[in-house]
Amino acid sequence: MTTATKPERDRQTSSARSSVLSPATVSSSPHYSIIPKDLAGHIFEVTLTIAAPSESGQLVSLPAWIPGSYMVRDFARHIQQISASCDGKKIGLKKLDKHTWQAAPCKAALTISYEVYAWDLSVRAAHLDQTHGFFNGTSVFLSVHGQEHLPHVVDLQRPADPACKTWRVATALTELKAKRYGFGTYTARNYDELIDHPVEMGDFVLATFEACGVPHDFVVTGKVPNIDMDRMVADVRKICESQIALFEPRSKKAPMDRYVFMTMAVGEGYGGLEHRASTALICSRNDISLKHQPGMSEGYKGFLGLCSHEYFHTWNVKRIKPAIFADYDLSRENYTSLLWLFEGFTSYYDDLMLVRAGVIDEAAYLKMLAKTINLVTRGSGRKKQSVAESSFDAWTKYYRQDENSPNAIVSYYTKGSLVALGLDLTIRAATAGKKSLDDVMRALWQQFGRDFYAKALTAKQQGLAESEIESVIMKATGVDARRFLDKYVRGTEDVPLAKLYADFGVAVDAGDNSKKASLGIKVVPDGRDCKIGNVFEGRAAHLAGLSALDVLIAINGLRVTAADVADGLSAAIGRYRVGETVEIHAFRRDELMTVHATLQAEDMPAVSLNISSPGKKTGLSRPSFQKKSRR
Repeated sequence: MTTATKPERDRQTSSARSSVLSPATVSSSPHYSIIPKDLAGHIFEVTLTIAAPSESGQLVSLPAWIPGSYMVRDFARHIQQISASCDGKKIGLKKLDKHTWQAAPCKAALTISYEVYAWDLSVRAAHLDQTHGFFNGTSVFLSVHGQEHLPHVVDLQRPADPACKTWRVATALTELKAKRYGFGTYTARNYDELIDHPVEMGDFVLATFEACGVPHDFVVTGKVPNIDMDRMVADVRKICESQIALFEPRSKKAPMDRYVFMTMAVGEGYGGLEHRASTALICSRNDISLKHQPGMSEGYKGFLGLCSHEYFHTWNVKRIKPAIFADYDLSRENYTSLLWLFEGFTSYYDDLMLVRAGVIDEAAYLKMLAKTINLVTRGSGRKKQSVAESSFDAWTKYYRQDENSPNAIVSYYTKGSLVALGLDLTIRAATAGKKSLDDVMRALWQQFGRDFYAKALTAKQQGLAESEIESVIMKATGVDARRFLDKYVRGTEDVPLAKLYADFGVAVDAGDNSKKASLGIKVVPDGRDCKIGNVFEGRAAHLAGLSALDVLIAINGLRVTAADVADGLSAAIGRYRVGETVEIHAFRRDELMTVHATLQAEDMPAVSLNISSPGKKTGLSRPSFQKKSRR
């Protein structure tokens, strides 16, 4: 992409990008062949050919984690039957550590063959069966040490099973010798780009649309009867165009030349993983919009929020990055205290962009926001861990949560989104509505993100240092945010949203649960039994001696079962008043125990948000306010 002018560097067409690969370049590039070998056994067969291996013995390795999911997953554990050959003759391949191998010296073409077990139905790894195939590059592509900067070539081959003759391919990889949606040869400019373009193959449903002139694919894999692709495409297009306009209000130029939404619809599931020109999503098929379905279900709103979240990452974290992420070390943890910004701010904008795009109204948005507030304030962990600490500890705490997590940690996603809201309101109030968090995001984009991948080709890319955020906010808005960040990001104080929102015509009602009795636990079904999932610190169950994983048998002689989980024991506990003592029988492991708990007032937050002053002056400054004439 060295021939493009600066504003167009990341917007060249696929044909232009692939044309820079001459036959000589292709033949000298690391070359992978991917074959869905055994659908029932969930095996991808991979062949890696290295034209010019290191004379001292080529090193290869598989990433230990995937960017966007901050946990070491050791993908190499799924590699089996790995071997090497030099010019067709088998040679030694020594394993050096959990994910690195070294081939014996080879003066000709080196071939490394291996199988990858793919049975992880998630957005993070690889999955293969008779219905579809999906993989992230971090799960299948060995890195060729010393050649990561070179173009990479991939042959995607169709499964041999005749039942797969109608399968297609969805990926943002550049076609070299393949038709769009077809099997064949694809390319990437370097290894970093190669592993940032996941691949879906199967009989998926496909719809296409343009957002600000850029083609987008919307792919859904899985059985969804009467799927309403037209509605989903219309809604997602509005979201995409609103986000593009946020970062580039004048040019309306997207940072990629093509984008692919890859959605796996399953019985139960929810999640997404961002990539530079695509996203992998998983959701319940009940969350997908259906034809002739009236209104908008809560599940569908959540799905649109997921699409919005991952699309926003196209800018925030895929191009605007923490400094430590500017050049990933995929062999180990990469620590940053800024995930509250990169995930938290994205979580703020995901639902906010739904209302700005006109997909939902402001009342619906405030209802979704209230749920987030209630979720954050439910756990006492927010008083023990700051979102900066939560960001740093993501590898060992947030991604490895256990039954005590609500009492020990805070989410940099949810509290981070409230930090973003609070900062947005603070900036708007301090500047009489002339500046907002939008200006901060645009400043970050212009300084760090706009040319990130163009600069990366010459190793000149830069990320945001942890000490720079205050100066970026100051330059973009004129607001000194140091005290705010000290309190709510580096400190553990709750963001005072009721106070901040008061100037914007939104009333924050805390609700009143003082007369509702509670044990202070969260229960989950365990077969026919009712099991304690979490015991909240300082609450009645904790003081009585109950623990997570205890199975409740009876309360005051009345049986408790899995049927009581649906209402969170509200009916079972609702028979009693605050201050009453109840006798509880429970099993801990295989031992019966009896405890006495004095019921406390329910402390489950019940915050609601309502527009109290819909007047023009306050409404125009509110982040979620939209003039009716716009839609």
